[in-house]
Amino acid sequence: MTSSDALPTGAFKISSPFGRRAIALSIAAAVGGFLFGFDSSVINGAVDSIEGTFDTSPFLTGLVVAVALLGCAVGALLAGTLSDKWGRLRVMLLGGVLFFVSSIGTALTFSIPDLFVWRILSGLGIGIASVVAPAYIAEIAPRQIRGSLASLQQLAITLGIFGALLSDALLANTAGGASETLWLGMAAWRWMFLVGVIPSAVYIILSFTMPESPRYLLAKGRQEDARKIFARLVPAVDLDQTMNDLNAAIDEDRKNRSASLRGKALGLQPIVWVGIILSVFQQFVGINVIFYYSTSLWKAVGFDESDSLLITVITSMTNVVMTLVAIWLVDRVGRKPILLTGSALMTLSLGAMALAFSFAEGSGTDVSLPGVWGPVALVAANLFVVGFAASWGPLVWVLLGEIFPSRIRGKALGVAAAAQWIANFLITMSFPVMSSWSLPLTYGMYAAFALLSFFYVIWKIPETKGMELEKTETLFVQKPKKQKA
Repeated sequence: MTSSDALPTGAFKISSPFGRRAIALSIAAAVGGFLFGFDSSVINGAVDSIEGTFDTSPFLTGLVVAVALLGCAVGALLAGTLSDKWGRLRVMLLGGVLFFVSSIGTALTFSIPDLFVWRILSGLGIGIASVVAPAYIAEIAPRQIRGSLASLQQLAITLGIFGALLSDALLANTAGGASETLWLGMAAWRWMFLVGVIPSAVYIILSFTMPESPRYLLAKGRQEDARKIFARLVPAVDLDQTMNDLNAAIDEDRKNRSASLRGKALGLQPIVWVGIILSVFQQFVGINVIFYYSTSLWKAVGFDESDSLLITVITSMTNVVMTLVAIWLVDRVGRKPILLTGSALMTLSLGAMALAFSFAEGSGTDVSLPGVWGPVALVAANLFVVGFAASWGPLVWVLLGEIFPSRIRGKALGVAAAAQWIANFLITMSFPVMSSWSLPLTYGMYAAFALLSFFYVIWKIPETKGMELEKTETLFVQKPKKQKA
């Protein structure tokens, strides 16, 4: 038994100075998650105005929204390498600067080509934040509260989405419309992007005031510097064990740098495909359509711009609340029951939306839902968000952290994250074109993927609640078949 194993339950208290410092640093790092959510959703209130200002086609509109996701994939891939080379804080600073610059550039954009540049830069910032912020939290959090602090990243993302949509609504209502002039001769939709300067500046300032990750310092051989930081984050009785465990983990990582993801299943190990498929299902149910295009959607079915923005804000509040519910339930109910329940609710709600839009009257942007079908679509959209936010939203990330063997965990997570960004890109870019053809078909397709996700969880995903990390890995390893005598 190690010294840390011998610690009595309750030896570490969140209310202690150690707990308060760890929580403060985790909240500071989670501002990266807030930027992630804010920047990925702020375009919601500006989509129609950008389309009108630059006279874009549905395909080009989708590309404007989705191109940031290509930057996300690149940013996520670069973040791990850069943070190992430069340190976590310098890469956080880089992410903050990219957010800051892209917010100003997008607000002042004068053409579609330069808008693409700023959107890609913002995507690079999102990708960096999606990797570095949770990594920093995991590396400074005491083991006794690591799970709770790690959940702050997902909560911060949902709060960022809410903040973006709320500021969009306030600015549009103040100006009398997103395309109307607000201050300094600039349209309200431009101010929507410019608001991003505020949280970006906060993140930049925090990157200068936070201590470097002790794990990074240990990897660079700076033992005493790491020890000084850990002395403020973990009890003295845990200090030596924490240092020893981290040094051992770093040595193991160095040994496994050459570990391969290759396997016989289409070139990859089966467990890697499990992570990829989970990531793809998370995006192919169409969740980001709600947060990127919902304002345009509700305007198209009869709500005015003010009401559409208000509905979108309410939806984002639902997202925050249900993410809190998921955080509370995941270690009580288990992963598999929550995923199955979420898949079922998403299938039913998306099916209801497809049915409602099959009764739509008119065409193009002149569409309305007669009778009860408008309220049915509205309720169904929010039930869909409830189902996603309480299950597939946070739990896919939980499973991705549990299922990969330690020898390939970093590489496999990178592949799964890249698959998620690419799937997000495909759904985001295709929605304007698909919805112009047929909204019932579009939502019917998302419902079909939600239904498939239900059966995939039954088929491939075992329960991992309460298991040691090393044991969860073995659940996904296929046992060799016994040879017949």
